[in-house]
Amino acid sequence: MGYAKSYLHQVVKVKIERPLGTKHPSYDFIYELNYGFIPGTIAPDGKEIDAYVLGITEPIDEFEGVCIAIIHRTNDNDDKVVIAPKWEEYSDEEIKRLTDFQEKFFESEIVR
Repeated sequence: MGYAKSYLHQVVKVKIERPLGTKHPSYDFIYELNYGFIPGTIAPDGKEIDAYVLGITEPIDEFEGVCIAIIHRTNDNDDKVVIAPKWEEYSDEEIKRLTDFQEKFFESEIVR
C-alpha cells in the first residue's frame, strides 16, 4: 500500500480507460464510475496506479481531483486510489457502496 499512500490528499490527474457505463473487457460487469489510472506511476502489478473517480456523472476522458482515500485490497496486491472533485467528501460507506460493482470481488479496507 505504500506506493499508493503517497497520493493521499494530493491533487492528481487521471487518464480514464474505462468510462462510466462501459463494460469490462473480460468480466460481465458495467463500470458505474469512471475508472482509469495515474499516468507515469507504477504499481506492484507493473501497471500504473488504478483510480476510481467519484462525483462525475457522465463518461469522461481525463480528470483532475483530490485523492480522498485508498482501497487497500487485503487479498490482492492491486490497491486503488479514490479521486474526487476538490471540496467533495465521501464517507467510507459511500466509497464502498459506489465501488462495490468491482470491489465486491475482493477483500479490502478503506485507508485515509
